[in-house]
Amino acid sequence: MSESAVTDSGEKDPRHESREGLNIFGRIALFVRQVISELRRVVTPTREELIRYIWIVIAFVAVMMALVFVLDLGFGWVATKVFGG
Repeated sequence: MSESAVTDSGEKDPRHESREGLNIFGRIALFVRQVISELRRVVTPTREELIRYIWIVIAFVAVMMALVFVLDLGFGWVATKVFGG
């Protein structure tokens, strides 16, 4: 049913191996081979990209903190007006 794919280097791609007929240890070995195959495809960001991503995350967190702060002040003010203070 599942055909084995061949990578550019001529090896069988473990992501396309069938698990039919494998015992538990064969399935575990297949899983490990698939994980290693996927990890080889991971591209690490350059230093400049990493710094840019860090600043984006810091900016997003700051905006979310400001939003929660404003909402907290608003709900606190409404609660004070409704229930007295």
